[in-house]
Amino acid sequence: MEDECIQIRRYEELPMANDFESLIEPKNVPAVLCGCTKTWKAFSLWNPRNGGLDYLQARVGSSVVEAMVSSSAPVFYGDLGSHQRVPLPFSTFIDLCKKRMHLQTQHQQNLDEDHSVVSQTNHEHDYLSLEDVPEQIYLAQVPIMNSDRQERAQLGILREDIQMPPILGAKELSCINLWMNNAQARSSTHYDPHHNLLCIVSGRKQVVLWPPSASPSLYPMPIYGEASNHSSVALENPDYSFYPRAECSMEFGQKVELEAGDALFIPEGWFHQVDSDDLTIAINFWWRSNIMSSMLEHMDGYYLRRILRRLIDKEMDRTSNCSSWGWEKLGRVRTSSPIMNKQVNHADEIYSHMLKGMDFKDKRHKEGNTLLELEPAAVQNNFPRTLEALVLHVLSPVGAEVLTRKFDEMDEQALEGDRNKFYEVFYSAFDDQSAAMNSILKGKELFTQQAFKNVLDKFVGVNLES
Repeated sequence: MEDECIQIRRYEELPMANDFESLIEPKNVPAVLCGCTKTWKAFSLWNPRNGGLDYLQARVGSSVVEAMVSSSAPVFYGDLGSHQRVPLPFSTFIDLCKKRMHLQTQHQQNLDEDHSVVSQTNHEHDYLSLEDVPEQIYLAQVPIMNSDRQERAQLGILREDIQMPPILGAKELSCINLWMNNAQARSSTHYDPHHNLLCIVSGRKQVVLWPPSASPSLYPMPIYGEASNHSSVALENPDYSFYPRAECSMEFGQKVELEAGDALFIPEGWFHQVDSDDLTIAINFWWRSNIMSSMLEHMDGYYLRRILRRLIDKEMDRTSNCSSWGWEKLGRVRTSSPIMNKQVNHADEIYSHMLKGMDFKDKRHKEGNTLLELEPAAVQNNFPRTLEALVLHVLSPVGAEVLTRKFDEMDEQALEGDRNKFYEVFYSAFDDQSAAMNSILKGKELFTQQAFKNVLDKFVGVNLES
């Protein structure tokens, strides 16, 4: 079962580098690695509850970093239209963190006081409320090391306080980044184009992860957009009338809790949404996967066609076995009435009776169910003489796909002589055998075309109908 293969595992003891590379990384399934950062200098020196903010302020000083500012805080969306990147002295951000810690401490002290005493004194204006601290600022993806781009690593001076996680061995890293928030923060649902090891230095994070196969329920933004790796669905008050598949997205998601010292391996392509507690500090390592590193550019066109074909085949399997699919999208049924042959057998009379009195949309629905329920032997021995009317005037693209699949099942089960006899009888039902064959093939192509459109919509965020 696919679901069992993609269950997130938790490792209480760190695996060896060769085990990670041979047993964990190739599966492309997230893993929680406990105790990954506890040996770092940063684990003790950066702890805000233990003088870590003073240390960081002295270490980095007023070096300017790029901060993420969003009016939608505490939710931070990744698309450029939802936030700004502004220069900010690192020491200024640390001052904000210190202020928040002070307010939290003072607030807690007031809560702990004797309520009978507190009630006699109005403390409402004795101190600033927590909301007065700028919560719209988040240090997100501030580079400590960056090999992909030529820009300066803004926090390179912190590199010596962290160490390469032993499980990564001698991997060639793309980036090392700092993530730090002074107030609770939520990142929007997105995936990364690299393997990711998210390491918690201080604080706590909760991460929800979805495999790439869950993309349809997350509505990825269009592939041609600047935020193509993000979900279109809002985290707060999602509009399920506009994104109906998102209502069941948590059926495919898995939630993990990360404490200080833990690390989370997030494989490339896995969607994730992160909630961070106040004053959480994390470091992440990005590196290219072996699969992407070994893909040769001159093969891209081939891989694209193969992957699209596989997704289309899965979509066709799903829709051909789902009677509630959007039949109206699969091509118009011909409006001419089927001409029934007077020499119909009993099976033909039953089928004719089922179709009578229904509109064409219902006919296609019943047609799909009827064909799906046919046993291969029934296809071989009892197909009605009015097949010509069915194929040329009623058969929808779904019906054409289901019918030919039944033929394939019959071919696997029947003897060669029986198969030949069946197809001889089958094609004798048509005055124009070529027209019948073309009608079935055209229906199959229309069915495949709609499956292709569905794949683009669900996995690439491109709706050709609009």
